[in-house]
Amino acid sequence: MVRRRGPLGFVTHAVLARPDGSEVEWSSRRHRKGLGLRGDAPHGGAASALSWWIGGLFAIGSLCFALGSLPLFFDQVDPAVVGWTFFVGSIFFTSAAYLQLHETLRAPAGVLADSPRPGRLASLVGWQPRRIDFWAVLVQLVGTVFFNLSTFAATRSDLTLAQERHLVWAPDVGGSICFLVASWLAYAEVNRGILPRSDRSVGWSIAALNLAGSVAFGVAAVAARYLRSTGELANLPLVNLGTLLGAVCFLIGAVLLPVESARERSPS
Repeated sequence: MVRRRGPLGFVTHAVLARPDGSEVEWSSRRHRKGLGLRGDAPHGGAASALSWWIGGLFAIGSLCFALGSLPLFFDQVDPAVVGWTFFVGSIFFTSAAYLQLHETLRAPAGVLADSPRPGRLASLVGWQPRRIDFWAVLVQLVGTVFFNLSTFAATRSDLTLAQERHLVWAPDVGGSICFLVASWLAYAEVNRGILPRSDRSVGWSIAALNLAGSVAFGVAAVAARYLRSTGELANLPLVNLGTLLGAVCFLIGAVLLPVESARERSPS
């Protein structure tokens, strides 16, 4: 190891010297996705099956959230259908988030992409607190569960105002906070420094899009706060706009996941 760096005490990038004197770069994002060391010319190839599954599940969930926030949809269909559209989308988000956790836990134990991997049980329920990507995907998974609770409660039409605040709005805020924290951790993993500094990788673009989407979801959650006097939503147009923009950002990021897997793979 020649040098290393990373935020908050985590190691996200390291420059390694080979016996012949050449240098290559290891990064935590490339490591968990099996893309190999950076420095050799990418040879490309087919995207991994896991990237297709994660990208596909996130894409379907994003489409559900985008559809549910479109006036052309929610003005024309039964409110219960709108509610179930969001709930179904949240289930796809949770499924994709768990697969991301599995992807992180099953990363190679050594530096090279073809190094031995953890056992099956450790790759399903492992604990790796010294890795920033582990915390990013774990917090994101918790956030999707909050969205499960919020969107499921929103399918009920018999809730009182107090119940809507506690069962719909509060979990929505919790999920949005989790998404903001997780997206910032994932962005800090690939970004160099505090200010935006792209390394021209697809992974950086995905992390930036997800961070933007999380900010949009956060704006929607704040705009959805209830007025104490009437119980109405504070800013319904902003709620729908924030949800739509966030869903679009997540959708684009999801579509790029298989692209990253296929385009940026390097020899072992």
